[in-house]
Amino acid sequence: MPSKIFLAFLLLFCSGNLWAQPLTGVWKGRIGGQRAEVKFVQQGDSILGTSYYVAAGGGFRRYSIRGYRDAQTNAVTWWDDQLLETKGGMMGIPGKVPLASAADFNCPGGGIMMLDGKTAPKEDGGKETALHLDKVTNSQFPDEWDFVIDNYTIGANDPRIIDSVSLIAFGQKPKVATPQPAVVVQKPPRRGMVSIPPPPAQKEPEPAVVVAAPPKTIEEKFIARTPKHFMDIPLRGDSIELRFYDNAEIDGDSISLFLNKQLIFQHIRLTAKAHVVKLAVADMQDENELVMVAENLGKIPPNTSYMVALVGDMRYEANLQSTEEVSALIRLQKPKKE
Repeated sequence: MPSKIFLAFLLLFCSGNLWAQPLTGVWKGRIGGQRAEVKFVQQGDSILGTSYYVAAGGGFRRYSIRGYRDAQTNAVTWWDDQLLETKGGMMGIPGKVPLASAADFNCPGGGIMMLDGKTAPKEDGGKETALHLDKVTNSQFPDEWDFVIDNYTIGANDPRIIDSVSLIAFGQKPKVATPQPAVVVQKPPRRGMVSIPPPPAQKEPEPAVVVAAPPKTIEEKFIARTPKHFMDIPLRGDSIELRFYDNAEIDGDSISLFLNKQLIFQHIRLTAKAHVVKLAVADMQDENELVMVAENLGKIPPNTSYMVALVGDMRYEANLQSTEEVSALIRLQKPKKE
């Protein structure tokens, strides 16, 4: 019978105080009927890493992945972002269609950790199929993330290290500027004088390495972009319900929401299915600014969102757009007191 102290530690380990550490690592199983290995690295509530879809005979496709983890529900959401590598095998190459997946993190005890959920094609949100992954200690595919995973608890969870590794893992290699070689002109010797040797060739300077700047945080994007006013919504009753959809082709758009300059929701992935956000009217000011900031522009810029707001028995609709320069602004106003 496990001791109460052990059970209490296990509950703490799976409850959220150490929530980033259990997810970070190597996971193996099946995603949509395909053998898969996924490496997750958690940074805050965001997820980076890589996914491998594996066939018999050594064939595989490798994608970079991005996603997020919900601190309240412990649900994990991620999607195949960029195709990085393919290798043929006797049974062909799996993983032809990039997927978007969502799973629940389960920690039943005894060191067992599992992810169970659903996956579907990322582009059109087609038919969902099951996924199951188990956390393991060894990877079949060595890559750049192994250093972070192996040293995560002793310093490699530093955001600067993770950002640096992500530049390499996502194929954004530093650009090298190659200088032109120096030209040395040899003067002919003057008649009747000793031949004067040419000056020694100058040593070529070392090539300059240009390192790409780290990606901006969502707070930096919020500050840098100009808010564009789309509509006003009067508040009444106890709450306002907001529903967000992708307003065009489902192409991987994701957004964050700021209320009165404070980040309230992050990594909202827009699909044909509504993402619902409820806000308590009592917690808001008389005049409020809700800003939608694009985390990315998907494959078809700009980032477009169809928003439906339900306030009491009233319904408001708006087609919102957000770009690298502009964010969408909605004003939420309580009725003026007489």
